Amino acid sequence: MRAHLVPPPPTRDEPDATVEAGPRPDPGPDGPGLDRAGPGQAGSAPGPAGPAGPAPAPDGPAPDGPDLGHHGDAEVGDGLVDLAVNVRRAPMPDWLADPITAALGELAAYPDPRSARAAVAARHGRPPEEVLLTAGAAEGFVLLARALTGARRPVVVHPQFTEPEAALRAAGHPVERVLLDPADGFRLDPARVPADADLVMVGNPTNPTSVLHPAADLAALARPGRVLVVDEAFADTTVAPGVDGEPESLAARRDLPGLVVVRSLTKTWGLAGLRIGYLLGEAPLLARLAAAQPLWAVSTPALAAATACASPAAVAAERAIAAELAADRDHLVSRLSALPGVRVAGRPASAFVLVHLPGAAGVRQRLRERGWAVRRGDTFPGLGADWLRVAVRDRATTDAFAQVLAEILEA
Repeated sequence: MRAHLVPPPPTRDEPDATVEAGPRPDPGPDGPGLDRAGPGQAGSAPGPAGPAGPAPAPDGPAPDGPDLGHHGDAEVGDGLVDLAVNVRRAPMPDWLADPITAALGELAAYPDPRSARAAVAARHGRPPEEVLLTAGAAEGFVLLARALTGARRPVVVHPQFTEPEAALRAAGHPVERVLLDPADGFRLDPARVPADADLVMVGNPTNPTSVLHPAADLAALARPGRVLVVDEAFADTTVAPGVDGEPESLAARRDLPGLVVVRSLTKTWGLAGLRIGYLLGEAPLLARLAAAQPLWAVSTPALAAATACASPAAVAAERAIAAELAADRDHLVSRLSALPGVRVAGRPASAFVLVHLPGAAGVRQRLRERGWAVRRGDTFPGLGADWLRVAVRDRATTDAFAQVLAEILEA
């Protein structure tokens, strides 16, 4: 796998300095593809989405590197067709809507997570003490960063969702990046991760690349003395021939030391505004994370959603939705691949597709002018201004989008 060394960005407080966590080890064979960045450099959270029209969300990297605080919701606006956010938008089924609605009548009581915790544990074949419910997957990354203060060499595999690194930086951790190579389809090579990294974070399937790494490659990263965090926020969007459940998921693995699996319920079921997710891992480690969590962090309606989404009927519905999504994704890939200059990265496996397109920043602006919002790629470490992420939608929406994009590229 090819990789390259990216110079570390300066700190905000000392523009000419590089923050190190003590002496940096000799890079040796693990050196290429690593980028060390100091703490306190996360981008600010995105503000409210602006109105639709010709003005896009601001371009350009933060002064000290990619804006880790930029997310797809900053791309959308009134009147724009949203291909920037990866949350599925469909009517909520009654089996999910009814418990959430009923929970509104219980708001006078403090939330009790025990039933939801037991339901999630049963879904993944674990005891309840190996489940920690969180206010969305993003809270899980914050808890990990705050609780694991003794981590000496945290490593984040990029390109991936930026909140894990942002949370580590905000908690004062120096962060090293392993940058995967687009020429290799952004495939993970476990050998690229330094052997002495004691905290490793990687997505599967990875946002924004949509690449699904083999479970065996991820399992190879687990070892005593290391916390391995696998972000499976989009695991329920994946399918594979001959596989009944989620292919390459580690959610049920209890034999891997230090493994923490991060899950989200906001994508498939359109619950981003409710904030519900959970962590799976060894009970002593989750107890450390729970100690860093605020009291009653997950609301009663969110707990009701967690219980409902863990039911066998919900899991079966997820599998059906994932199969439909795969067909819609194949259609999107086919339409995009037929356009001049557009290259689809890797083998997409999730609810979004990453594309390389020279001049993508300008194309993105012209798409906004025509009423379409897509996700810019340059805020992800390891990508740049010629990358865009496009959410998978129904075929009619894809056809309309592809037609507009073709007209822009031909102009």
